[in-house]
Amino acid sequence: MHPCIMEALQLSKLPAYPISKPILTPKRKHVGYTVENIAIEILKGVWINGSIYRPAKYKGKIPVILNPDGHWQDHRFREDAQIRCAALAKMGAITISYDLFGWGESGLQFKYEDHRKALSQTIQTLGAIRILDYLLSLKEADTSRVAITGGSGGGSHTVLMTAIDDRIKVSAPVVSVSSYMYGGCPCESGMPVFLCGGGTDNLELAAMAAPNPQLLVSDGGDWTDRMPEHDFPYLQKMYSWYGKKENVENVHLPTEKHDFGINKRTAVYRFMAKYLNLDLSAIEKNGQIDESTITIEKMSDMYVFGEKGEQLPAHAVKGFENLEKVFEEAIK
Repeated sequence: MHPCIMEALQLSKLPAYPISKPILTPKRKHVGYTVENIAIEILKGVWINGSIYRPAKYKGKIPVILNPDGHWQDHRFREDAQIRCAALAKMGAITISYDLFGWGESGLQFKYEDHRKALSQTIQTLGAIRILDYLLSLKEADTSRVAITGGSGGGSHTVLMTAIDDRIKVSAPVVSVSSYMYGGCPCESGMPVFLCGGGTDNLELAAMAAPNPQLLVSDGGDWTDRMPEHDFPYLQKMYSWYGKKENVENVHLPTEKHDFGINKRTAVYRFMAKYLNLDLSAIEKNGQIDESTITIEKMSDMYVFGEKGEQLPAHAVKGFENLEKVFEEAIK
């Protein structure tokens, strides 16, 4: 399956790295963690932007957790995305949130409607691979403790990245995995990934994580509503073939809807603490998760290239047609 997926994404041959260093903004200090913004050039003139959260103090090697965004208003700048990344950093991990293609700061180069084109799935995947390349090159990064968690479209991205990148050891797709819903956006299903293996779906892709630890968070208000009785038993069966049935978990919230709210975040925090050896007590008070010491930053503080893109490099690619040309040249 892996070779077929990479071929479907047109990433069997990864494009060469542009000769540039990541652009980092100065660190902002908060209670128990720091934040800095980053832009990584993934193709000549094309960047993926995000924010890196780190524990304020740490010793030795620490885990890395990717936090891809979903299709929610305000993108990675929204409150619950900031809270999740900051909380995981306070617990002792390097965490990063990053933009969907055409959303957030990517919108400085491409139109919103470009996100609804098939190549967006490939560009987002390439961006995540390059983010991992960078983070795992850091001297403090523990390459044996690498995780990913995202909700909705970010959950689909979580499943795909876990299936294709062996560096990821722990995963937690939230409100995303279903055997009857493949994702409602071309960034999730635009490339012919689901034609692999004679026809597949996100549930089978999620099974490719086995035997590594995986948490699936589902609810009663979206397409994950049948997870406990239909989809989760299948995953348990796949894991049992490795003798690791206990490594796949499901937290189902039948009265909740499609979001990444506190109960869903709590499930992720506890799961990541369990498998990445994180300090849950850093965000826990009297047995309850306490996110009250986390600072919600202004959107303008989270930009790399300025509020209006005034710091975007001069050689930046703009427009989808130009992106297609750059990508085709890069994979020759």
